[in-house]
Amino acid sequence: MNKPLLAALCALALAGLGAAPAVAAPLTAAPAPHSAAPAPKAKTPAVTVSFAGTVSLSDCSGSVIRFPNSADTDPALVLTNGHCLETGFPDPGEVITGQSSSRTFGLLNASGGKIATLRANQVVYSTMTDTDVTIYRLTTTYAQIKSSYGISPLTLNDTHPTAGSAIKVVSGYWKKTYSCNIDGFVNQLKEGDWTWKDSVRYTSSCDTIGGTSGSPVIDTSTGKVVAVNNTGNEDGERCTVDNPCEVDANGNVTVHQGTNYAEETYQIPACFTTGNKLNLSASGCTLPKP
Repeated sequence: MNKPLLAALCALALAGLGAAPAVAAPLTAAPAPHSAAPAPKAKTPAVTVSFAGTVSLSDCSGSVIRFPNSADTDPALVLTNGHCLETGFPDPGEVITGQSSSRTFGLLNASGGKIATLRANQVVYSTMTDTDVTIYRLTTTYAQIKSSYGISPLTLNDTHPTAGSAIKVVSGYWKKTYSCNIDGFVNQLKEGDWTWKDSVRYTSSCDTIGGTSGSPVIDTSTGKVVAVNNTGNEDGERCTVDNPCEVDANGNVTVHQGTNYAEETYQIPACFTTGNKLNLSASGCTLPKP
């Protein structure tokens, strides 16, 4: 996992800063077509991605999120990692719903300045099984946040992300943005006792660190959230904590030291109904159930 800050700083103090490990080269553009061929379709201009709508937690990052069908009057939600849950890592197979919470979040503006403190009243959903997410319900609505602070939530895309897409990982904790591409998808990503499915693998320039856990991964062509940042292989070890390994459909295991990962979020909107209420029995909801 991209460890919470304290653990990350302890690891750095013990190990020191070494040279960056070799990683896969970034994707390169295809050669230009022959002049006689039809002109290629113009690329969609990238949207401006800022810190607006992201939040800082005590030891992680996160974002205020909405779904395509959320209403402005709905209670706002915050997305971060399952391993950022204040009561500790959920066990393998464990799904937490409806747990009381009074956790606070620092709401950031476009330049990364803290402009407000938001408070949760419930952990709506949290798990580290198949994915690595925690969703908090706030005591304020989207409309109240917009009226008071001028900040709109980030929208979760409800379709599967695309390999090669340009993305930004926006850390509210560090007030830092990482830019790279989706290198591909991992059948199973195993780390310690946990297994995540269909994870996003970054190209090398998203060299995320402790404290970036829970950062939204934003597609720069749409401005929508497609994943939540969660881990990376730090030491080249095989399938251990902080050293996830990739397992393909045939059971073959590979290790990519220095490579970082995220968990897709497109499946989440189908599990929420009117009023941003969780309904794990809803049609199309594939999130793990208690």
